[in-house]
Amino acid sequence: MRLLLVEDNRDILANLADYLALKGYEVDCAQDGLTGLHLAATQQYDLIVLDVMLPGMDGFTLCQRLRDSERSHVPVIMLTARDTLDDRLQGFRTGADDYLTKPFALSELAARIAAVLKRTRGGGRRILSVADLQYDLDTLAVTRAGQTLHVGPIGLKLLELLMQKSPSVVRREALESALWGDSPPDSDSLRSHIHTLRQQIDKPFDSPLLHTVHGVGYRLAAA
Repeated sequence: MRLLLVEDNRDILANLADYLALKGYEVDCAQDGLTGLHLAATQQYDLIVLDVMLPGMDGFTLCQRLRDSERSHVPVIMLTARDTLDDRLQGFRTGADDYLTKPFALSELAARIAAVLKRTRGGGRRILSVADLQYDLDTLAVTRAGQTLHVGPIGLKLLELLMQKSPSVVRREALESALWGDSPPDSDSLRSHIHTLRQQIDKPFDSPLLHTVHGVGYRLAAA
C-alpha cells in the first residue's frame, strides 16, 4: 500500500513517515502543496495524508483540485490544528474522507488510515471494468474476454485513467499531465503510447474500445 504524506513541518513529516513505514506502508513525502499536487497527479497512491496549512497551496485547495481531476478516487485524510466545526465542514466539502485534529497519536492516524482504506476499497480487490476489459489495480493484471494482456507501465497508467473516466472523453492535456507532469515530451509521444495500447487491448478482438476524439482526446468505451 502506497501513501503520500503532505506536511510542511519537517519533524512531523519525518515522524509520520518513519512510523507508517514500520507499519508496512510505502511512503512518499512532500513539504508544500504544489509538490504534493504534482506527486498526486503523476503517481499512483492508495491514500493521501494531507495537512491543511501548506506553503504554495493549502490543503483545502489541493484536495479540491484532486477531486476535480483524474485522481478523484484517491481517499484523503486531512490533518490540521484548526478544530472548529466550520474548518471540519470545509474539509469534507472539498472532498476529504476523514479529518484528524493536531495533536494526535500516531496509532490513531494508523487506525484511521486502515479504516478509510477498508471502506473505500470495499475490503476487497480494486478492479476496473469496461465491457469485457478488466484491470486489477492491485495485481496490475489486464484481461479481455478472459485473455491475459501484457501492457507496459505507461500503458497501465493510460488504461487506468481512461477506464476510470469511461465512457467520458479524457483530454490529451490531462493524459500528458498525468504521465509527465509539467514537462511532457514531444507531441507525438502520447500518440505513440496510445497506438501501442490500442494494439494491445483492441487488435486481437472484434470490437474496438479505445476511440480517438479528434482535436480533443481519447475515450475508452464499447462502441
